[in-house]
Amino acid sequence: MRYAGLVLTMGAAIALSASPLQAAPDSQPQIEYHGFLNLSPEVAAVRAGRLIDLAEFRRRSARPETLILDTRSAAAFAEGHMAGAINLPFSDFTDSKLRAVIGSNPDREILIYCNNNFSNNIRPIMTKRAPLALNIPTFINLYGYGYRNIYELGAIVDLYDPLVQWEGDDRLRASLLP
Repeated sequence: MRYAGLVLTMGAAIALSASPLQAAPDSQPQIEYHGFLNLSPEVAAVRAGRLIDLAEFRRRSARPETLILDTRSAAAFAEGHMAGAINLPFSDFTDSKLRAVIGSNPDREILIYCNNNFSNNIRPIMTKRAPLALNIPTFINLYGYGYRNIYELGAIVDLYDPLVQWEGDDRLRASLLP
């Protein structure tokens, strides 16, 4: 009995000390953490070349087929979002909902941004902890769902920057007027 307890304790210690890429297979076939970890380095390499400044973001957003995707909550989106953005909350990502919003062309250009692209830290654009910025899981998930033509606003911008046009709640727009 003591031997079994010792083996269990050692096994737990080894499992906890293993690197994330050597994680044990998931017990749930619909939850694949190991697959996510394997996808992340591939996406990191792509994402590094897809971070664009505000001027490039605006230039690309003017193209008729380009989609600006805002993955914040519906409530935050309603309070204020970049002009022309379409909302699909990150928690609602599924194959069918992404197709409904993005369309049938998986090569459609998609622009993304999140709260952490703005320096003011005011509603509805409250800054999140940097490692948890919504851009990161949004990019990984879009890529994992097969969308590869993704560009991310890579700049930190003041909400009052005249190059950023806002839509949404009248209170936000009024606060952003000169």
